[in-house]
Amino acid sequence: MRIVFAGTPVFAAIALKALLAAGHEVSAVFCQPDRPAGRGQKLLFGPVKQVAIEHGLQVFQPTSLKEPDILEWIKSDPSQLWVVAAYGLLLPPVVLSSPPMGCLNIHASLLPRWRGAAPIHRAIQAGDHKTGVAIMQMEEGLDTGPILLEESIEIGPRDTTETLHNRLATLGAQTIVKALENLDFLRLNERKQSSEGVRYAHKIQKEEARINWMLPAAELERQIRAFTPSPGARFCYKEEMIKVGEAFVAALPPEIPKETPPGLVINNQSDLHVLTGQGVLRFTRLQRPGAKMLAAHDFLAGCPIPEGTQLD
Repeated sequence: MRIVFAGTPVFAAIALKALLAAGHEVSAVFCQPDRPAGRGQKLLFGPVKQVAIEHGLQVFQPTSLKEPDILEWIKSDPSQLWVVAAYGLLLPPVVLSSPPMGCLNIHASLLPRWRGAAPIHRAIQAGDHKTGVAIMQMEEGLDTGPILLEESIEIGPRDTTETLHNRLATLGAQTIVKALENLDFLRLNERKQSSEGVRYAHKIQKEEARINWMLPAAELERQIRAFTPSPGARFCYKEEMIKVGEAFVAALPPEIPKETPPGLVINNQSDLHVLTGQGVLRFTRLQRPGAKMLAAHDFLAGCPIPEGTQLD
């Protein structure tokens, strides 16, 4: 099948590779403009662009799909279908209606739960036990289109956004290939999304990464996993923002008085134990700004946080 592919990060690049390996003809690839990265702020190609260049594919990187020359190309392109995965730009109605078979989206959740920008983060943060991938016929609403195919997976108790992303990226690639193999049948049996159970996965804001010690330990543990590797959950100590790589819910020692304020360091032997609004959080991997992520024992050897310290 002749398709146009639109996507930017690793999640999308894995799907693009799978489509090419399955023998589909990709007439062009759309991805976000190159962004400066690293200390030198050099422009780096995104993962999808790298795959496209390796396969000699035509690449477009517009800041808007409403640019006249882009719209002219889209209207003249004979591709049957667009496949979209984590592209980063909304497709205007004229683009959605241009290909004869419309546009399909690879979305990393079981819709209608977690429509929007950060479905993997939000699923972990909310404590969901399962998630998956939905192949959706795109329409003007935000992830509101009918579902052609869904596949689900379990969310493990130690899954982070990184580990779950990697599993979902592989699943998404497999599922879109399967969907295109059975597209006529799936389109005849598409499922409209329910109006019940709708949740929006709003974009992650950096200020969300700050640990609020008033919250229960179980909720903070999920926040840490949800924000690993980025933006990374953090707490402040001596005017430095300490990034958390790993934490576990720990038992509350019986000798701790009920009136003890959350944020108090109650144990720093090997790991760092901090009292929360409900329970104790045991930090096992920590990182100072500009330094490497370390096991808590090694971190505390170089940056002691004494018992009795009240963290902000």
